[in-house]
Amino acid sequence: MEKRTLGSTGIEVSALCLGTDVYGSKRDAATCNQLMDFFRSKGGTFVDTANFYASWLEGFVGGESETTIGNWLKDRGCRHEMVIASKLAFDYPGSPGGLSAGEIERECEKSLRRLQTDHLDLYYSHRDDRETPLEETMEAFNRLVTSGKVRAIGASNLTVWRIAEANMLAQLKGWAGYSAVEQRYTYARPRYGANFGPQIFINEDLKDYARATGTTLVGYSMLLSGAYLRDSADLPAQFAGPDSDQRFAALRAVAAEIGASVNQIIIAWFRQSDPPVLPIIAGSSVAQLDENIRALDIRLDDAQMRRLNEAGNLETATGWIQS
Repeated sequence: MEKRTLGSTGIEVSALCLGTDVYGSKRDAATCNQLMDFFRSKGGTFVDTANFYASWLEGFVGGESETTIGNWLKDRGCRHEMVIASKLAFDYPGSPGGLSAGEIERECEKSLRRLQTDHLDLYYSHRDDRETPLEETMEAFNRLVTSGKVRAIGASNLTVWRIAEANMLAQLKGWAGYSAVEQRYTYARPRYGANFGPQIFINEDLKDYARATGTTLVGYSMLLSGAYLRDSADLPAQFAGPDSDQRFAALRAVAAEIGASVNQIIIAWFRQSDPPVLPIIAGSSVAQLDENIRALDIRLDDAQMRRLNEAGNLETATGWIQS
């Protein structure tokens, strides 16, 4: 599997990232081990988790995903091969959440223990914390970097102006800044006013910021839990409308031309976008994971990318667009 460099850090990650939010909860250890073994066998190195996964499920308290990954890393003896990203800031049993210095330090130690490692390759702030001074947050992250407990830091579910503010402060202080941003993203576009709760969708401002700064964008919830395999009417309500109908049709048309699945076309579209978005993939079986990984073999031509990008655009539909 090809590699990408994470921002300006020099850290190489695989072109696809493995999402593990329900590892150790909805997915039992044996299945998780099988999926991680397969991902690794295909050259995958980038694994995404968080401290509170999956505390929202009944019967689970958080830490299950990290613990499952940690046991796998120890059993396989492959920690040196993998790039492990974790996150903090949401509350879960035993943690009030937020991005105070004390919370950052405590949660990092807990994640390290569960993952059975001495460092995190990438540590994300998982949501914003307006109650804690930004200087306190960024200085705490920097202490983890200088101590060797964290190699790089990232932001997830933060607005672009807060990311820019944090990175400007870090630059002025000589501290580590956010080198990667992980946000919600998919091919279907949210309707105006769509509410995703604490999750923030990649928008044009963030793309422009990433292009200007070399920040790596990472996208989650890419395949909408299989909605693209059904009908546009089955898309979540946040995406409902004629815009999505037209994009759904373009997606299926390009998939038919190439002889690929619609999910594979979305992964290819992520990777060829400007700027590219690194996809977080998942799968409840090796077959599903393999389908996603085989999307790396797909190359969309310029005309196909243009059709996918312009589908549902008002100016395209009305003939306003100029060549």
